[in-house]
Amino acid sequence: MKTKTTFAIILLFMGFLFVSKAQPMPDKGKAENETLAQKLVNQCANIHEGEFVLVSGGIRDFELLEDIVINVGKKGAYPILTLGSDRMTRRWLTEVPPKYDSRTPESDIKLFGFITAMISVDYNETVGLLSDIPAERLVARGKAYEPVNELVAERNVKGVNLGNGLYPTEANAKLYGLTLKELSDLFWKGVNVDYAKLEATGKALQTKFSGGKEIQITNPNGTDLKVRIEKRPMIVSDGVLSSDDLKKGFATSQVYLPAGEAFLAPVAGTAEGKVVVDRHFYQGKEITGLTLTFKAGKLTSMTAKSGLEPLKKLYDAAGSGKEDFAFVDLGINPNVTVKPGSKLLAWMPAGMVTVGIGNNVWAGGENKSPYSLSCFMPGSTLKLDGKAVVENGVLNK
Repeated sequence: MKTKTTFAIILLFMGFLFVSKAQPMPDKGKAENETLAQKLVNQCANIHEGEFVLVSGGIRDFELLEDIVINVGKKGAYPILTLGSDRMTRRWLTEVPPKYDSRTPESDIKLFGFITAMISVDYNETVGLLSDIPAERLVARGKAYEPVNELVAERNVKGVNLGNGLYPTEANAKLYGLTLKELSDLFWKGVNVDYAKLEATGKALQTKFSGGKEIQITNPNGTDLKVRIEKRPMIVSDGVLSSDDLKKGFATSQVYLPAGEAFLAPVAGTAEGKVVVDRHFYQGKEITGLTLTFKAGKLTSMTAKSGLEPLKKLYDAAGSGKEDFAFVDLGINPNVTVKPGSKLLAWMPAGMVTVGIGNNVWAGGENKSPYSLSCFMPGSTLKLDGKAVVENGVLNK
C-alpha cells in the first residue's frame, strides 16, 4: 500500500540500468506516451530552462521515460534518468549485507544537492515483494534516508509522481478484485480529469476550511474521531504546479497522479477518538477491522480482527513520531469511482476520507518520521464545525 512521503525515498533501490520482462503500460501507444510526457513535463511539473530534472521509473515504461527525458531537454533543462526493478529491490535486501542498511546514502545527498525537480513513474509489479524482510531492516533503511528527505524538503524539490497507489498492473488489479482493463480504464480516466475543475473544487474547499476549527469523522463501522485544524492550511493536489504553488513551499510543490486530493496536517496533539478501518492492505495481505485509538493526538492502541501481525511488527520497530496523528485527506476526483464489490482503496475518489499517522511533511506538517501509515475509510462522513463536507462517502458541492 502506497504511503506518501518525500520523493527522495523512491531512490532507495534505484540508480542502475536493469532490463526485465515486465509488460508495457496497458492501453498506451507511442503517440499517447508523447502526449503524456508533454503533460508531465510542461503542465504538471512546470519545468523551466536550466533546471536539473531527475526522471525515474522502470523498464516497462522505458519509451515513456525516453519521451519525458526528451521533453525535459526541449525545455532547455538537464535530465538524469534512473531505472529500478522489483528484482533489484529484492536482491538489495536479500544479498547486500544488513550492516549497510543504516549507512547514509551519500550519492543521493550529492544528487539532491543540485536536482530541482523529479518526475517518477511507479514501476513495482509484485505485491508483497518484501513481506519476508525483517521489519528492523526496513526501518533502518528508512531512518538512513532521513537526511535525504530533509534535504529534498529544504530545497523545495518539485515532484510529480505517476501512480499514486493506483498504477494499473496485474497484481494491483487482482488485489483490488478488478480486471486489468477495468483498473487501467479507471486509472487513465483519473489522470485525464479536467484539471481546471479539480482546481475549482479544491479552491472551494480551501475557502470552506480556511476559518474552520474542528473536523469530526464518523462511520457506521464505529469510527468517531475529532481533531482541531485552526490556522492549518489546506493543500490541494490538482495535477498542476502553478507558479503560486511553487512559492508556498515543499508540500504545495508535489503532484500525485491521478490527482484530486485536498489535505491538511491538523493541530498537533488534538486528535481524540477512534478510527475503524474495514480493510487495509499491507505487503499484499488484507487486514480487517483495523482499529486505531487516539488520545491527545497520540495513537494509544492498534488492534484488528485479523492480519495485524506484520503491520504491527513494522510499527513496533519504528522510531519516535510514528504514533502521532498526521493528516486528513479528502478525495475530489469525480472520474475515479469505486466499482461495487471491488476492494479498491485509493486516495483520490471523490468523497474518500483518508487519515494517517507518522510522517506528514508532504501534507504541510512538521513530523519528519520515516514511518507513515495511511488508512482509507470509504463511506465516511466528515463534518467541519458541525456541517457535513462529506456525507456517507459523497462529497458535498
